[in-house]
Amino acid sequence: MSDNKLTGAQVLAQSLKQQGVTVVFGIVGIPVVDVAEAIQAEGIKFISFRNEQSCSYAASAWGYLSQKPGVCLVVSGPGVVHALAGLVNSQVNTWPLVLIGGSCETSLEGAGAFQECLQVEMCRPYTKYSARPPSVGLIPAVVERAFRHSVVGRPGAAYVDLPADFIQGFVEKDQMAVVPAVRPTFAQADPEDIKQAVEVLMDAKSPLIIIGKGAAYARAEDEIRQFVDKYQAPFLPTPMGKGVVPDMHPRNASSARSSALKGADVILLLGARVNWILHFGKRFNSKAKIIQIDVHPEEFGVNVPIDVALQGHLPLVIRQLTHAIPGAFTQSPDTNQFVSSLVQHSTINAAKQEAKYHNDSLPMTYHRAFYEIKLKLPKDVVLISEGANTMDIARTVYDFQLPRRRLDCATFANMGVGLGFAIAAQLHYPDSHVVAIVGDSAFGFSAMELETAVRCHLPLVIIVINNNGIYFGLDKDEYDTLEQQGNLPATALTPDIRYEMFAEAVGGKGYLVKTPEELATAVQQALDYKGLSLINCLIKPGGYQKLDFAWMSK
Repeated sequence: MSDNKLTGAQVLAQSLKQQGVTVVFGIVGIPVVDVAEAIQAEGIKFISFRNEQSCSYAASAWGYLSQKPGVCLVVSGPGVVHALAGLVNSQVNTWPLVLIGGSCETSLEGAGAFQECLQVEMCRPYTKYSARPPSVGLIPAVVERAFRHSVVGRPGAAYVDLPADFIQGFVEKDQMAVVPAVRPTFAQADPEDIKQAVEVLMDAKSPLIIIGKGAAYARAEDEIRQFVDKYQAPFLPTPMGKGVVPDMHPRNASSARSSALKGADVILLLGARVNWILHFGKRFNSKAKIIQIDVHPEEFGVNVPIDVALQGHLPLVIRQLTHAIPGAFTQSPDTNQFVSSLVQHSTINAAKQEAKYHNDSLPMTYHRAFYEIKLKLPKDVVLISEGANTMDIARTVYDFQLPRRRLDCATFANMGVGLGFAIAAQLHYPDSHVVAIVGDSAFGFSAMELETAVRCHLPLVIIVINNNGIYFGLDKDEYDTLEQQGNLPATALTPDIRYEMFAEAVGGKGYLVKTPEELATAVQQALDYKGLSLINCLIKPGGYQKLDFAWMSK
């Protein structure tokens, strides 16, 4: 091959490097093996997974943590279908991701080609941009557009289709499109809207600040902390908004969530959507005035009417508000009736929570197990929380003093994100401990990625909360009885599966624990170990219970 020619695979790899990509997550096969090799030749790290869902979730988490598009490379047809999981997850959560899928030769389309699939059309409803380059020489232009759509304005997902004949085709270097690296632009809110918001804020008697994961993504922690300290209003973080303002801050109203939502006469939404996570606004004080800051104007007024809409980049808009407000919402915030009532409710609820931590019954409860883990975790831990009860209960247990240190199933509520998220997090935070606390059902979605972590020398700590089922499980006697009757509930899993042996099988360390003392010892040993560890934590199954989803609409 002439030095003046490049293959399509090389063009793509150089285009990714041009856009600042340092890591790509994926699974290779026909026709994208050449692409992965070209990516590695450019000095970009390629993390090879065992399942496309997991690698797409890893790319999704990378986009959230790095504020740059996570890149995922998969094979054609079924590979792209499987990777839709992470693509949709990023689009719904508004995280930047670029999925690159191989596809059949253009000359064979419609002829029943190997893994032929209408991938551009399939991805379009779940992306901001979905396209195939018209030629090998225009690959850089399409990659640039995908990255630009992914990060500019409201972040989201993009898809780039790469036919096999483009991958193996050639182009003269001087015929390649020349494009710049994408640089997102940011805007402030309209000064008149800021003035109106300040008037509402300073008239408030019981204001509440709700901090969403959009604030964490936007890296608005410094600005929001300054605003909270100046305005002195209570704040309520959503699950992935925890740590934007440290949980130990005295204005944190997490332990009095219901009272805060009901009692607030002004609510300031910071990068938080009024969706199922906030009960669609149905638990807000019906007379509360709402101020919402968002980069996406279509989000204003969804589910609740908005009194003041502030469109712009969150750190810039919060800076505008901080400069504009004269000071605290009241002269004596500590003695304010609303603040005092929240402190009182928090104290009562904290005492109830503390009692749950010291339940000595065996098998362990969720709260007792989580408490033992909590005592051992370092302050800068990155915690991945996945599962039904596992995730929901953990939300009330673990405190965070730093932003972007808690990842969970987020807005789309995907099960199976745990190992992919953990791998991405460890790559992003190489000097921090990454601990994934996952339910036994959720673990099953991505268990083989233990091998990925071992192969990549990532010292993850995986704790499987094993209750023998989905939501609720059965002990062995209950399971055997119902199985003999042919009446096993759909939520039941085989009792006491030895998940720790999965880790041992791929070269990691495994621990089986049944008591608080065993759990505490295992967690410490796992944190001290330089490789992958999995703790199989057996807890109380809970028995068969009817599931109630009514909370979703209340």
